[in-house]
Amino acid sequence: MKPSLVATCVVALFAAPVFSQKLPVSLRSPDGRIELHLDRNEGGNLTYSVERNGETVIAWSQLRLRLAEGDVSSVDVRNFTPRSIDAMNKLVATKAAEAADRFEELTVDVAPRSQAVTALRWIFRAYDDGVAFRYLVPAGAGVATLQVRSEDTDFAFGGDFACHGFNVGRFDSSHEGEFDPVRASLIREHNTYDLPLVCRTQHNAFAITEADLRDYSGLYLSGRGEGRPGVQARLARRLDDRSLIARVTIGADGAGSPWRVIMLGDKLGNLIESNLIGNLNPPAAFDTSWIKPGKTAWDWWSGPYLPPPDKGGTDMPTIKRYIDFAGQSGLQYMMIDEGWCLNSGHGGRAPDDADVTRAKADIDMPALVSYAAKQKVGLWLWVQWSLLDRQMDAALAQYQAWGIKGIKVDFMDRSDQQMVDYYHKLMSKAAAHKLMVDMHGAYPPTGLNRTYPNYLTQEGIMGAEYNKWSRRVTATHNVSLAYTRMLLGPVDYTPGGFRNATPATFQVVNSPPQVQTTRGHGLGMFVVYESPFMMVADSPDIYQNAAGFDFIRAVPTTWDETRFLAGDIDEFVAVARRKGKDWYIGVMGTEQAREVSLPLAFLGAGKFKAKLWQDGAEPTVLEISERAVTSSDALTLKLAPSGGAAIRISK
Repeated sequence: MKPSLVATCVVALFAAPVFSQKLPVSLRSPDGRIELHLDRNEGGNLTYSVERNGETVIAWSQLRLRLAEGDVSSVDVRNFTPRSIDAMNKLVATKAAEAADRFEELTVDVAPRSQAVTALRWIFRAYDDGVAFRYLVPAGAGVATLQVRSEDTDFAFGGDFACHGFNVGRFDSSHEGEFDPVRASLIREHNTYDLPLVCRTQHNAFAITEADLRDYSGLYLSGRGEGRPGVQARLARRLDDRSLIARVTIGADGAGSPWRVIMLGDKLGNLIESNLIGNLNPPAAFDTSWIKPGKTAWDWWSGPYLPPPDKGGTDMPTIKRYIDFAGQSGLQYMMIDEGWCLNSGHGGRAPDDADVTRAKADIDMPALVSYAAKQKVGLWLWVQWSLLDRQMDAALAQYQAWGIKGIKVDFMDRSDQQMVDYYHKLMSKAAAHKLMVDMHGAYPPTGLNRTYPNYLTQEGIMGAEYNKWSRRVTATHNVSLAYTRMLLGPVDYTPGGFRNATPATFQVVNSPPQVQTTRGHGLGMFVVYESPFMMVADSPDIYQNAAGFDFIRAVPTTWDETRFLAGDIDEFVAVARRKGKDWYIGVMGTEQAREVSLPLAFLGAGKFKAKLWQDGAEPTVLEISERAVTSSDALTLKLAPSGGAAIRISK
């Protein structure tokens, strides 16, 4: 076993108790800017509030919980146990090479007055980039099984903040939609908002989400009613017992909820740098050296399309053509999408006679793997989730025997506890067979890729596929994703569309599809959007001698460092990421043309060469230039409407 976690400078202080057994108490972040206050209301419920830089972000909010045995919200406090941690975690296949893990923690042991259980534990943490809390029913609390009927965690806002959220409206969802602006007071009790909900206060910004989701159902948010600014927890219910949101055997370490997380920063863009969601998950406990991120060709988005006289389809000639393209372009992988396996059906269908351990008659999978390997290309396979579930052990063993590198699992479209359990089972078994994973139709990330770094990326985002049948994927939508969905983890947006059009000239075409943003905007995605497994989505012919494809070939998919440079959710986003000694900058703008200035102070000492790919006179045209720069310089970029830019800076 070779753990992927390396921790240095760890300080852990324990005391039981240090505080007197009285409330209120407060917990302060290591940098002193965030304060988490704890108290009890007249009914005996624990309450909390959060301040940052002296501004109230979360006003006093109740923690309410009802188990099958009864309500355990009203409590008497027994003990307070503080702890301090200062560690540095080595990361695998993500947006940074390492992450500081510094927090102050307070565990509050309580006794529910209802005596439904004899003990309950609430754990609170304050980080420099947010706060988190969860509950646990410890072993020996008088029950063998945790059965949760409702968790009514409250997030009362300190004002009627301006927010952006995705009102998904239902629990059985692919989690694909727009994050629209909404005033906090207009979020209704009957709404069902997906994660994250992001808001801006007068002096701060925050995002509400969850982390370390296991043995529980996924979190959604609804309004608090009567125009009261804020949200409260709403959770998917088990399929076999609609009265429960979770049921799990209580082990030696207890059982309880995921972390409820409030990410905090000066601006929403600062949250792009945060590693908080990953830090709240256990590290990997297996050798990760075999995990190889990279870019992939893909046969689905474009049709599969090949120009005449080629026919195109899920067949040996078409797949080989995409493998050839990947090999010639230096892409590490080729993704074979739906239609390859025996009687596979299409979309979310799961025919009774389908067999995901066998290829259909006209597909020779060992021959394709061998053909690809000669060009240093690995193959991934798409599979419908329930078909995989009924043959999981045999299928994963077969894929490993064939030499497949990874699987794309699709159409889960749920986040109840049974589906959450499926994710954990799949990631564990895939790791045992040295298979990487991309999840589509997926619930929002909760940091599971920290525990299973073979879980490279996931959907749960309205990405480029929507260009095939709608006009919904606008430049404004794309920019908003960087400040919302991407805060939680990797996004399989499937970029790379090179049939660029303006919103006025864009046409909804299924095959080959167009995009209604500039080439510069599309190149910027490869830096702005985090994804260790990055699609190069268009057909091979469109990339031949195409402006900007040299940038796609060169740009990495994992990073040593990430910096938010400038922008706001309704304007533009500029992100810099470092790989080794080289920096890459991606810029994406909305439909409004603008000029942006990006200071280069992050470069440090020395002289550098910058190569710029900027918007040209037409959506498919790029202005490409080079210049010498230093850390005292600033780059001024002119973004076309629905435009963007990409930059590579080398010593």
